[in-house]
Amino acid sequence: MARLYTENLSVHYDKTAIIQDLTIEIPDGKITTIIGPNGCGKSTLLKAITRIIKSKSGSIILDGKHISKEDTKALARKMAILPQTPDSASGLSVGELVSYGRFPYQKGFGKLTKKDYDVINWALEVTGTQEFKYRSVDALSGGQRQRVWIAMALAQETEIIFLDEPTTYLDMAHQLEVLELLQKLNTEQQRTIVMVLHDLNQAARFADFIIALKDGKVVKAGSSEEVINHDVLKQVFQIDAEIGRDPRTNKPMCITYNLLQGEFV
Repeated sequence: MARLYTENLSVHYDKTAIIQDLTIEIPDGKITTIIGPNGCGKSTLLKAITRIIKSKSGSIILDGKHISKEDTKALARKMAILPQTPDSASGLSVGELVSYGRFPYQKGFGKLTKKDYDVINWALEVTGTQEFKYRSVDALSGGQRQRVWIAMALAQETEIIFLDEPTTYLDMAHQLEVLELLQKLNTEQQRTIVMVLHDLNQAARFADFIIALKDGKVVKAGSSEEVINHDVLKQVFQIDAEIGRDPRTNKPMCITYNLLQGEFV
């Protein structure tokens, strides 16, 4: 049994069902990506699992316990989340922003300890942002800023990291930079990575496990070979896709596609 899984999870916004009776396991120590059309519930699923929003029914289990009953700081020591649009860090230096990741470990007035500073410096080193420590976050490029936010998540020292579209608004080089960093964290430190991605080829290239959602339900979950194929993409996105192989990774690759005209699957 996986450390983290859901059972018959349903999440509503007002009276609208976004996630419906969803049961899924998140593999330990792997990279999981969630794909699906806009509005299918990808971000909602991440927010529900990390307790940012409440579920209507069902269970989210971490280490044998319902997360709804976990102490907030205890939960923050187990999982970190980088939202799609992180809160503004205007006026903060890089070091100050990364130090916020130590909040779950602080007591009393929250004075940072030597251990806290050691972890902050380690997170900056791992993400290649140590040279920006005293620079304003506002002065960084998009790729640099995203790495700093990841450093803050690393400073939480959690074994599970959730990221909601971490490559949004980044150019191709910076997208690859961020994804390779997450892959390195997974392979070298066995961090469990769960992220939402729109790019199917990036999902296929970097994920060990892919969850394809549509209308708040799992259409298919499995390896890239099991999910990135003609039939699944037709059902999830209503596209007629041509699938080949990435010549560098041998992973499945969506070469081209057409919209399905007048078909409903």
